[in-house]
Amino acid sequence: MRMEPTATRAPKPGLRERKKQRTRQTILGAALELFAERGYTHTTLEDIAEAAEVSTGTLFAYFPSKEDILFPEERPFFEELKQRLNQRPPGATTFDVLRELLATLEPPDETLRLRMRILRDEGLRDRQRSRYMRVERLLAESIAKDLGTAPDDLRPTMLAASTSAALATVGERLQPEAGEGTSNEEALTVLEHMFNVLHSGLDQLETTTSQRGRRSQAKQRRAAKR
Repeated sequence: MRMEPTATRAPKPGLRERKKQRTRQTILGAALELFAERGYTHTTLEDIAEAAEVSTGTLFAYFPSKEDILFPEERPFFEELKQRLNQRPPGATTFDVLRELLATLEPPDETLRLRMRILRDEGLRDRQRSRYMRVERLLAESIAKDLGTAPDDLRPTMLAASTSAALATVGERLQPEAGEGTSNEEALTVLEHMFNVLHSGLDQLETTTSQRGRRSQAKQRRAAKR
């Protein structure tokens, strides 16, 4: 999926911001063309700057590395998710926030399909998944808050890993390998079902955690009376 949130946008950007957006898109377009033509490994940042007709300094200001160009959605998705998690209303779980965020994402376009083909041809899928490890850690921290437990607790860690795997798998299926793939609507439906399953698991874990807490408190009270 195209991980660039489109809902809750700010007012229409000014001239300076629109110019920055055009420069960013020019760099991305030039880079993808070179990656497709020469291969990701054999394309340098200097090549991209020359093709985009910008200085290397300007390119670095937008994208510090080639990976940042190949995975431009990672940072905005992470920042948007982090902000929504921090600002969620009382009672809203991690999965409620994710569900709302994914509903605002744009469907895949030809540019994204080209990028996914480059990832496949260059054997970079594993690198793509590793880039999203900080998203997984963010989810684990948020789920830990839902459970009222420590971030390194195995339970939120496993739920976050399952969520991350679901997002990655569905995102890859959106990109047809041989003319067939999953539509954006179908993908969101599948994720909705997945989130319902994970949400149910979260509810059960919350109940278990609460019960354990009450038993521990009762045990401490009994010990204090002795």
